[in-house]
Amino acid sequence: MRKRKPKLRIIQPDPRYADPMVTQFVNNMMWQGKKGTAFKIFYDAMDIVKDRTKQDEHALWKKALNNVMPQVEVRSRRIGGATFQIPTEIRAKRRVSIGMKWMIKFSRQRSGKGMAEKLAAEVMAAAKGEGAAVKRKEDTHKMAEANRAFAHFRV
Repeated sequence: MRKRKPKLRIIQPDPRYADPMVTQFVNNMMWQGKKGTAFKIFYDAMDIVKDRTKQDEHALWKKALNNVMPQVEVRSRRIGGATFQIPTEIRAKRRVSIGMKWMIKFSRQRSGKGMAEKLAAEVMAAAKGEGAAVKRKEDTHKMAEANRAFAHFRV
């Protein structure tokens, strides 16, 4: 066990929306330390979302993220020679970071031209409650539901 919790880093809010969540998302999306490029991709994607939906793109992105964030997950645990999938609640910080990582991962897997296009498409799909990232969340929830019988083994 750890002696103490690590110090939480304060994330600076982004320039356009003044939202630290956006910065966290961009940090997750960034490759090889190219933060400027990552911000450009994110803002381009938000512009595409605004053009296509005629709605507030920041609010739509937040809604999409909420639709992707899982509430429960299954953790493997060995009990007496058998491995059980035990459903556990996810704490808030982890919920957010999992949601962001899924959204980015499934954006990258999408077909389309350029990451901004792909991200915009994934955001719009997730806001409607569809798309690969939302499907992953639903699958995770189904798995947890199926293994509810083992919830009393909770860690």
